[in-house]
Amino acid sequence: MFLSLKPFLFLYDSTLSLLLLLFNGWSLEDAAASHERLEADNNAAESEWMQIQYLWRKTRSLVLLPVFKGLVIMCLVLSIIVFFESFYMNIVILFGKLLRRKPEKMYKWEAMQEDVEAGSENYPKVLVQIPMYNEKEVFQISIAAVCSLLWPSSRLVIQVVDDSTDPVVREGVDIEIAKWQSQGINIRCERRDNRNGYKAGAMKEALTHNYVKQCDFVAVFDADFQPDPDYLARTIPFLVHNPDVALVQARWIFVNANKCLMTRMQEMSLNYHFKVEQESGFTRHAFFGFNGTAGVWRISAMDAAGGWKSRTTVEDMDLAVRVGLHGWKFVYLNDVTVKNELPSKFKAYRFQQHRWSCGPANLFRKMTMEIIYNKLYQQVSSSLKSTFHFGLPSMFPL
Repeated sequence: MFLSLKPFLFLYDSTLSLLLLLFNGWSLEDAAASHERLEADNNAAESEWMQIQYLWRKTRSLVLLPVFKGLVIMCLVLSIIVFFESFYMNIVILFGKLLRRKPEKMYKWEAMQEDVEAGSENYPKVLVQIPMYNEKEVFQISIAAVCSLLWPSSRLVIQVVDDSTDPVVREGVDIEIAKWQSQGINIRCERRDNRNGYKAGAMKEALTHNYVKQCDFVAVFDADFQPDPDYLARTIPFLVHNPDVALVQARWIFVNANKCLMTRMQEMSLNYHFKVEQESGFTRHAFFGFNGTAGVWRISAMDAAGGWKSRTTVEDMDLAVRVGLHGWKFVYLNDVTVKNELPSKFKAYRFQQHRWSCGPANLFRKMTMEIIYNKLYQQVSSSLKSTFHFGLPSMFPL
């Protein structure tokens, strides 16, 4: 029910803007009547204070009022566009449910099985990256969850990409890795002597090691994410049996959603993003972005698109757009979920939203021409969808 109400929030915000305009006493009378009234006030002005009031009202009526009227109209137009897009996506989801358009029917999927003669050698080799930075509270949980993935040990490489600067955290990560290595898990830690490029720079450098060249796919889990043991078994077959698929994205669920009102509101917003925006995009074979974690990439597709780049704070969206422009397809699995935590403190939430809002706007500025040129060899609808996908935050900044 909450999902269906979201489109009306945009219209509500626009109405508030109009009410604020009227509340401050700015009349919407036509310019001629306003000019005549101001001329009468000018004739009646007998003091310097009256002259100041007259100049302010004239400036407000002839300059500020048209500007604000234009802004209100623009907000209403954008709100209507977003409303109809949201309505359309909900219709797509409804028909997708009725027609049972599941990923297993849209793309080939067969469970991986060991070969009688080759054993587990027919499994593709998978790299799992866990990027982290001073994650003191959660690194043990995430490493344990990834080490519990059900996949042949000889075909799995776990890579902790640790950019931590806290020596206590670094020591704790080393101890945790040594514990799992003693149990036969192929896990290793990669560190740098700098933090150039932040997360994107760390993961890009981690992919340059020789042992990574033997891997076909890479799964990414941020330090607070906990995949289920069957995650790879449910996602990798889409990449194995569909050579045109570059990404398989799973849905997030939240272990602390009921902690406070702020986390509950975040859950509602992110559930709309996953269950409506991303699922409708996948159902229509349209563009949808990588969420930065809980996804599996085809390494060759990443390399063809230029790999990780640190030119913006949304390296995940940057990569997804470039891969999408190369014609690769993405798969979204609503039934495959990965647990994680929501920011429960306002400072962390504000920082996250600032990155999610300003990053796409910056990326929009840098990639607009590339997307326009892409229309020469890709479908126009995909290009426009990509533009609207990460250009929207620049229209409605937080």
